[in-house]
Amino acid sequence: MARIEERHPANVDGAWFVDTRCIDCDACRQLAPDLIARVDRTSVVTRQPTTPEEEDRMWLGALACPTRSIGTAPPRPEPRGIYPHHLEDGVHYCGFNSPDSFGANAFFVVRPEGNVLIDAPRWTRKLAEPFEEAGGIAHVLLTHRDDVADADRYAETFGARVWIHEHDASAAPFATDLLRGADPTEIRPDLVAIPVPGHTRGSVMFLLEDTHLFTGDSLYWGRSSQTLQYHRSATWYSHEVQADSLERLADEHRFEYVLAGHGDRARRPADEMHDRLADLVRRMRGA
Repeated sequence: MARIEERHPANVDGAWFVDTRCIDCDACRQLAPDLIARVDRTSVVTRQPTTPEEEDRMWLGALACPTRSIGTAPPRPEPRGIYPHHLEDGVHYCGFNSPDSFGANAFFVVRPEGNVLIDAPRWTRKLAEPFEEAGGIAHVLLTHRDDVADADRYAETFGARVWIHEHDASAAPFATDLLRGADPTEIRPDLVAIPVPGHTRGSVMFLLEDTHLFTGDSLYWGRSSQTLQYHRSATWYSHEVQADSLERLADEHRFEYVLAGHGDRARRPADEMHDRLADLVRRMRGA
């Protein structure tokens, strides 16, 4: 629960507020950018919601917050069933982001051949129950070592196979399947693991049906720039290798939708995404 005694002074007057435990993970700002903004390396409420739709988006942000720093005074009962939040095409945003992954986003995909969890939220029955109602989880796909969170509990609960690259495998000793080398690996038809070392040595993206690209922390949609970006200040392994990985991605794959662990998500035509990715690689190389 948000702590009213720790309400940040930069919040606007009104019921909704962010407390000072915020870790500046950006998750709530992705969900309600016109209501919550960044001020001095923290999120604060800059405008109170005035419509039911805006109230819903504030709840999305509040229930995604890894430190549970967003709330109301006086407290209001949280709505049920707000997560997993359907985006489109059977792809859902999980919410309930974990502090263990610095508030990284996780995604849940419903498919007849078996449902998939990409990275992991914090453990909660509020997600496990709807996951079960949707048919459980067949695969847990981990993009890299930073965003494992409570993947082990979800995998154990649903008997899921767990995939991670061998170079980041120490972060998930419970993994059942290790991705090796630099070549793509088919998890099943229309679901491919694409190694993209750079952010970490074992970073991987997962491409679903040549449309949805789950990028972990290797690529995201910039909210202010409105184009593809990478986390320059958080590329732990190698900037040069990251550029090589993204160039190879542009050369070999097409996608329409970027769904990032950290950073905004967006959908554009595949040709536009390709051109924006090629432009990002040129910028990374200083061209």
